[in-house]
Amino acid sequence: MTVSRFEEITKWTPEKGLLAPIRKSGGRNAHGRITSRHRGGGNKRMLRIIDFKRDRRDTAAQVIAIEYDPNRSARIALVEYPDQERRYILAPKDLKVGSQVSAGPQAEALPGNALPLSQIPLGTLLHNVELQPGHGGQMVRSAGAAAQLLAKEGTMVTLRLPSGEMRMVSAACYATIGQLGNEERETLSIGKAGRSRWLGRRPQSRGVAMNPHDHPHGGGEGKAPQGNPHPVTPWGQATKGLKTRARSKPSNRYIVKRRPSRKKK
Repeated sequence: MTVSRFEEITKWTPEKGLLAPIRKSGGRNAHGRITSRHRGGGNKRMLRIIDFKRDRRDTAAQVIAIEYDPNRSARIALVEYPDQERRYILAPKDLKVGSQVSAGPQAEALPGNALPLSQIPLGTLLHNVELQPGHGGQMVRSAGAAAQLLAKEGTMVTLRLPSGEMRMVSAACYATIGQLGNEERETLSIGKAGRSRWLGRRPQSRGVAMNPHDHPHGGGEGKAPQGNPHPVTPWGQATKGLKTRARSKPSNRYIVKRRPSRKKK
Protein backbone atom coordinates (compact mmCIF):
# COMPACT_ATOMS: atom_id res chain seq x y z
CA MET A 1 0.00 0.00 0.00
CA THR A 2 1.25 3.48 -0.82
CA VAL A 3 -0.05 6.79 0.51
CA SER A 4 0.40 10.45 -0.37
CA ARG A 5 3.08 12.43 1.44
CA PHE A 6 0.71 15.35 2.18
CA GLU A 7 3.73 17.67 2.40
CA GLU A 8 1.83 20.50 0.70
CA ILE A 9 -0.98 20.47 3.29
CA THR A 10 -0.77 23.43 5.70
CA LYS A 11 -4.10 23.14 7.56
CA TRP A 12 -5.99 19.97 8.54
CA THR A 13 -9.12 21.46 10.13
CA PRO A 14 -11.68 22.53 7.49
CA GLU A 15 -13.40 25.92 7.48
CA LYS A 16 -16.73 25.36 9.28
CA GLY A 17 -18.63 27.95 7.28
CA LEU A 18 -17.73 26.20 4.02
CA LEU A 19 -18.97 22.71 4.94
CA ALA A 20 -22.19 20.93 4.04
CA PRO A 21 -23.48 17.45 4.96
CA ILE A 22 -23.42 14.59 2.46
CA ARG A 23 -26.32 12.15 2.45
CA LYS A 24 -25.22 8.72 1.26
CA SER A 25 -27.50 6.72 -1.02
CA GLY A 26 -25.69 3.37 -1.04
CA GLY A 27 -26.28 3.30 -4.80
CA ARG A 28 -30.08 3.29 -4.33
CA ASN A 29 -32.63 5.50 -6.09
CA ALA A 30 -35.75 7.15 -4.66
CA HIS A 31 -37.59 3.79 -4.70
CA GLY A 32 -34.88 2.06 -2.67
CA ARG A 33 -33.67 -0.04 -5.58
CA ILE A 34 -29.95 -0.42 -6.29
CA THR A 35 -29.15 1.41 -9.52
CA SER A 36 -25.37 1.66 -9.01
CA ARG A 37 -23.89 -1.56 -7.71
CA HIS A 38 -20.98 -2.11 -5.33
CA ARG A 39 -21.46 1.09 -3.34
CA GLY A 40 -22.02 1.51 0.39
CA GLY A 41 -20.31 2.12 3.71
CA GLY A 42 -17.17 4.20 3.72
CA ASN A 43 -15.89 6.89 6.04
CA LYS A 44 -18.14 9.80 6.92
CA ARG A 45 -17.32 13.00 5.05
CA MET A 46 -18.42 16.61 4.95
CA LEU A 47 -18.72 18.36 1.61
CA ARG A 48 -16.34 21.29 1.04
CA ILE A 49 -18.16 24.03 -0.89
CA ILE A 50 -15.83 24.89 -3.78
CA ASP A 51 -16.02 28.14 -5.76
CA PHE A 52 -16.04 26.73 -9.30
CA LYS A 53 -17.61 29.89 -10.78
CA ARG A 54 -14.94 32.32 -9.53
CA ASP A 55 -17.63 35.01 -9.83
CA ARG A 56 -15.99 37.55 -7.53
CA ARG A 57 -14.21 39.54 -10.21
CA ASP A 58 -11.38 42.08 -10.10
CA THR A 59 -10.74 41.58 -6.37
CA ALA A 60 -7.53 39.90 -5.22
CA ALA A 61 -7.70 37.25 -2.51
CA GLN A 62 -4.85 35.85 -0.44
CA VAL A 63 -4.18 32.12 -0.10
CA ILE A 64 -4.15 31.35 3.62
CA ALA A 65 -4.05 27.51 3.55
CA ILE A 66 -3.74 24.44 1.33
CA GLU A 67 -6.09 21.70 2.54
CA TYR A 68 -6.99 18.06 1.94
CA ASP A 69 -10.45 17.36 0.50
CA PRO A 70 -11.76 13.79 1.02
CA ASN A 71 -14.29 14.25 -1.78
CA ARG A 72 -11.82 14.85 -4.63
CA SER A 73 -8.32 13.88 -5.73
CA ALA A 74 -7.00 17.45 -6.06
CA ARG A 75 -5.99 19.66 -3.14
CA ILE A 76 -8.02 22.77 -2.31
CA ALA A 77 -6.87 26.24 -1.29
CA LEU A 78 -8.59 28.46 1.27
CA VAL A 79 -8.53 32.08 0.08
CA GLU A 80 -9.56 35.24 1.92
CA TYR A 81 -10.78 38.49 0.34
CA PRO A 82 -10.14 41.97 1.84
CA ASP A 83 -13.63 41.99 3.43
CA GLN A 84 -12.77 38.73 5.31
CA GLU A 85 -14.92 36.54 3.06
CA ARG A 86 -13.38 33.10 2.64
CA ARG A 87 -13.80 30.62 -0.19
CA TYR A 88 -12.33 27.32 -1.33
CA ILE A 89 -10.80 27.00 -4.80
CA LEU A 90 -8.97 24.13 -6.51
CA ALA A 91 -5.23 24.37 -5.78
CA PRO A 92 -2.93 24.39 -8.84
CA LYS A 93 0.58 22.99 -8.71
CA ASP A 94 2.58 26.14 -7.93
CA LEU A 95 0.13 27.91 -5.61
CA LYS A 96 1.64 28.73 -2.21
CA VAL A 97 0.35 30.18 1.05
CA GLY A 98 0.60 33.96 0.82
CA SER A 99 0.04 34.08 -2.95
CA GLN A 100 -2.54 36.45 -4.41
CA VAL A 101 -5.27 35.13 -6.74
CA SER A 102 -7.92 37.02 -8.66
CA ALA A 103 -10.54 36.52 -11.36
CA GLY A 104 -11.58 38.74 -14.25
CA PRO A 105 -10.51 39.88 -17.71
CA GLN A 106 -7.77 42.11 -16.24
CA ALA A 107 -6.13 39.35 -14.14
CA GLU A 108 -2.61 38.20 -14.99
CA ALA A 109 -2.07 34.72 -16.45
CA LEU A 110 -0.62 33.30 -13.22
CA PRO A 111 -1.43 30.00 -11.44
CA GLY A 112 -4.73 30.26 -9.58
CA ASN A 113 -6.08 33.25 -11.53
CA ALA A 114 -9.30 32.83 -13.52
CA LEU A 115 -9.71 34.56 -16.88
CA PRO A 116 -11.95 34.34 -19.95
CA LEU A 117 -10.42 32.00 -22.52
CA SER A 118 -10.25 34.92 -24.94
CA GLN A 119 -7.73 36.69 -22.64
CA ILE A 120 -5.42 33.69 -22.04
CA PRO A 121 -2.21 33.33 -24.12
CA LEU A 122 -1.90 30.37 -26.49
CA GLY A 123 -0.12 27.33 -25.08
CA THR A 124 -1.17 28.03 -21.47
CA LEU A 125 -2.07 25.09 -19.22
CA LEU A 126 -5.55 25.37 -17.69
CA HIS A 127 -7.95 23.68 -15.29
CA ASN A 128 -11.52 24.18 -14.02
CA VAL A 129 -12.79 25.01 -17.54
CA GLU A 130 -16.38 26.13 -18.13
CA LEU A 131 -18.49 24.57 -20.88
CA GLN A 132 -21.04 27.40 -20.86
CA PRO A 133 -20.33 30.96 -19.70
CA GLY A 134 -21.35 31.51 -16.08
CA HIS A 135 -22.07 27.84 -15.31
CA GLY A 136 -18.82 27.28 -13.40
CA GLY A 137 -15.93 24.97 -14.21
CA GLN A 138 -16.96 21.47 -15.26
CA MET A 139 -13.89 20.06 -17.02
CA VAL A 140 -10.31 19.32 -15.88
CA ARG A 141 -10.81 19.20 -12.11
CA SER A 142 -8.92 16.06 -10.98
CA ALA A 143 -5.41 15.79 -9.52
CA GLY A 144 -2.57 16.45 -11.95
CA ALA A 145 -4.93 17.34 -14.81
CA ALA A 146 -4.38 20.20 -17.26
CA ALA A 147 -5.86 21.29 -20.57
CA GLN A 148 -3.86 23.31 -23.11
CA LEU A 149 -5.13 26.27 -25.12
CA LEU A 150 -4.21 25.57 -28.75
CA ALA A 151 -6.01 28.07 -30.96
CA LYS A 152 -8.46 30.98 -31.08
CA GLU A 153 -10.88 31.53 -33.95
CA GLY A 154 -13.71 34.03 -33.75
CA THR A 155 -15.90 33.37 -30.73
CA MET A 156 -14.43 29.88 -30.10
CA VAL A 157 -11.14 28.50 -28.81
CA THR A 158 -9.67 25.02 -29.20
CA LEU A 159 -8.46 23.07 -26.16
CA ARG A 160 -6.52 19.84 -25.83
CA LEU A 161 -8.09 17.99 -22.88
CA PRO A 162 -6.22 15.57 -20.58
CA SER A 163 -7.79 12.62 -22.46
CA GLY A 164 -6.18 13.77 -25.70
CA GLU A 165 -9.47 14.99 -27.15
CA MET A 166 -9.40 18.35 -28.94
CA ARG A 167 -12.54 20.37 -28.37
CA MET A 168 -13.90 23.84 -29.12
CA VAL A 169 -15.26 25.96 -26.26
CA SER A 170 -16.75 29.46 -26.25
CA ALA A 171 -14.09 32.15 -25.77
CA ALA A 172 -16.36 33.78 -23.16
CA CYS A 173 -15.99 30.78 -20.83
CA TYR A 174 -13.70 31.15 -17.82
CA ALA A 175 -10.80 28.86 -16.96
CA THR A 176 -8.18 28.88 -14.23
CA ILE A 177 -4.46 29.07 -15.02
CA GLY A 178 -2.13 26.19 -14.14
CA GLN A 179 -1.96 22.43 -13.77
CA LEU A 180 -3.66 20.95 -10.72
CA GLY A 181 -1.40 19.62 -7.98
CA ASN A 182 -1.11 16.20 -6.32
CA GLU A 183 -0.13 14.62 -9.65
CA GLU A 184 1.47 11.69 -7.80
CA ARG A 185 -2.00 10.38 -6.97
CA GLU A 186 -2.24 8.22 -10.09
CA THR A 187 0.81 6.22 -8.94
CA LEU A 188 -0.75 5.25 -5.59
CA SER A 189 -1.60 1.62 -4.85
CA ILE A 190 -4.73 0.82 -2.81
CA GLY A 191 -2.82 -2.09 -1.24
CA LYS A 192 -5.61 -3.85 0.66
CA ALA A 193 -9.34 -4.55 0.49
CA GLY A 194 -10.11 -2.51 3.58
CA ARG A 195 -8.93 0.68 1.96
CA SER A 196 -11.49 0.26 -0.81
CA ARG A 197 -14.17 -0.13 1.86
CA TRP A 198 -13.07 3.16 3.45
CA LEU A 199 -13.77 4.77 0.06
CA GLY A 200 -17.28 3.31 -0.04
CA ARG A 201 -16.53 0.60 -2.59
CA ARG A 202 -18.08 -2.79 -1.81
CA PRO A 203 -16.73 -6.13 -3.09
CA GLN A 204 -17.53 -7.37 -6.59
CA SER A 205 -18.12 -10.96 -7.68
CA ARG A 206 -17.03 -12.26 -11.07
CA GLY A 207 -19.82 -13.22 -13.43
CA VAL A 208 -18.24 -16.65 -14.10
CA ALA A 209 -18.51 -17.44 -10.39
CA MET A 210 -22.31 -16.93 -10.41
CA ASN A 211 -25.26 -19.07 -11.42
CA PRO A 212 -26.87 -18.60 -14.86
CA HIS A 213 -29.86 -17.00 -13.12
CA ASP A 214 -27.63 -14.19 -11.82
CA HIS A 215 -25.29 -13.51 -14.74
CA PRO A 216 -24.95 -14.50 -18.43
CA HIS A 217 -21.41 -15.73 -17.71
CA GLY A 218 -22.58 -18.05 -14.93
CA GLY A 219 -23.08 -21.80 -14.91
CA GLY A 220 -21.18 -24.64 -16.51
CA GLU A 221 -19.69 -27.79 -15.05
CA GLY A 222 -16.57 -26.90 -13.11
CA LYS A 223 -14.64 -23.95 -14.43
CA ALA A 224 -15.91 -22.68 -17.77
CA PRO A 225 -13.30 -22.00 -20.50
CA GLN A 226 -11.41 -18.75 -20.04
CA GLY A 227 -11.71 -15.93 -22.53
CA ASN A 228 -15.47 -15.49 -22.82
CA PRO A 229 -16.21 -14.82 -26.52
CA HIS A 230 -18.92 -12.24 -25.71
CA PRO A 231 -18.27 -10.55 -22.34
CA VAL A 232 -21.44 -8.80 -21.23
CA THR A 233 -22.90 -7.03 -18.21
CA PRO A 234 -25.42 -8.79 -15.91
CA TRP A 235 -28.13 -7.33 -18.17
CA GLY A 236 -26.64 -8.64 -21.41
CA GLN A 237 -25.13 -5.42 -22.74
CA ALA A 238 -21.78 -5.91 -24.47
CA THR A 239 -18.66 -4.65 -22.72
CA LYS A 240 -15.06 -4.08 -23.86
CA GLY A 241 -15.36 -1.73 -26.79
CA LEU A 242 -19.08 -0.98 -26.99
CA LYS A 243 -19.53 2.75 -27.67
CA THR A 244 -22.18 4.23 -25.41
CA ARG A 245 -22.05 7.88 -26.51
CA ALA A 246 -25.16 8.95 -28.44
CA ARG A 247 -24.39 9.39 -32.14
CA SER A 248 -26.58 12.47 -32.44
CA LYS A 249 -25.34 14.26 -29.31
CA PRO A 250 -25.51 18.05 -29.91
CA SER A 251 -22.00 18.64 -28.57
CA ASN A 252 -20.48 16.43 -31.29
CA ARG A 253 -20.02 19.49 -33.50
CA TYR A 254 -17.59 20.99 -30.97
CA ILE A 255 -15.25 17.99 -30.94
CA VAL A 256 -12.38 18.55 -33.36
CA LYS A 257 -10.55 15.30 -32.65
CA ARG A 258 -11.63 12.32 -30.55
CA ARG A 259 -9.47 11.00 -27.77
CA PRO A 260 -7.16 8.14 -28.81
CA SER A 261 -8.68 4.68 -28.48
CA ARG A 262 -7.10 2.27 -26.02
CA LYS A 263 -4.67 -0.18 -27.54
CA LYS A 264 -5.56 -3.83 -26.95
CA LYS A 265 -2.96 -5.72 -24.97
